[in-house]
Amino acid sequence: MAVKKKGLGRGLDALFPEKSVKPAEKKTEQKPVATNESLHQQEEGSLNASAVKSAAETKDTAQAAVVEEPKKSEMLVKISKVEPNRTQPRKQFDEDALLELSESIKQFGILQPLLVSDKGDYYEIIAGERRWRAAKLAGLKEVPVIIKEFNDQQVVEISLIENIQREDLNPIEEAMAYKRLIDEFKLKQDNIAERVSKSRTAVTNSLRLLKLDERVQQMLIDEMISAGHARAILAITDKDKQTSVAMKVFDEKLSVRETEKLVKELLHPKKLKEVTKDTTQDIIYQHLEERIKSIIGTKVAINRKNDNKGKIEIEYYSDEELERMFDMIMSIGKEE
Repeated sequence: MAVKKKGLGRGLDALFPEKSVKPAEKKTEQKPVATNESLHQQEEGSLNASAVKSAAETKDTAQAAVVEEPKKSEMLVKISKVEPNRTQPRKQFDEDALLELSESIKQFGILQPLLVSDKGDYYEIIAGERRWRAAKLAGLKEVPVIIKEFNDQQVVEISLIENIQREDLNPIEEAMAYKRLIDEFKLKQDNIAERVSKSRTAVTNSLRLLKLDERVQQMLIDEMISAGHARAILAITDKDKQTSVAMKVFDEKLSVRETEKLVKELLHPKKLKEVTKDTTQDIIYQHLEERIKSIIGTKVAINRKNDNKGKIEIEYYSDEELERMFDMIMSIGKEE
């Protein structure tokens, strides 16, 4: 009875739809493999079922990255004969996540074969470096692989798509991968956006992060600041000021909105209102305020306007005080 296992790393099925094979066909094509691990036998049924399903759901953008070649069946190879791709966009791997995956591999095996190219004396990983690293931690001697041949551009695209689908790349790694596709393979941002199923704006915003000072980029890699913080800081062109603001964001735990406000204030400082005052006139009006205050017994302000106009403001603090001032003003007319 086949044991149903939780899938690990099925996102790559979308990258090579020709892997979608009916179980019966796979039995005739695959050479018997000497196995001492029951985990690979358990894996076969689940793998075929997921491949058929994923083929139906494959996106056109992912299919564009695949070379239509004769299919090569899954096979087991020594893990020592497999090496990572040096041009792989992803440079950092979470150690805790790798340990967690290795424990799962010990229990269930590798459910998704690595995609590799044959380099003669070794196999180079096109997709699946994380599984390969976890398999080494788990102590596996062999790993399942599917051998395919791709050109350099397709290798970059597949690695990029795989990592983006799993959200494994940090913002700088993702931006560097986009930049390589543009610089080396002359792709336009629209082409990249289509291939990775993102909007052109998302690709543009990602590439803009490379304009940050390297110190700020490292803070983004180390998750000291977020991509939102970084985009706000991009408005500052001075590299040292970028770093200074980034450190302030980290130290004071500023939100993205607070960071945007801080940057705006740095770029557009409030200009002090230049108030030109006639010193002589000021003294006269100040004297008048004091005279009226001494008569009425409350605060008085004379607000001047242009053209020799203005208004007098008299403050009161209770109904009784208002009534007293009213009676005082009314008595002026009676005395005349």
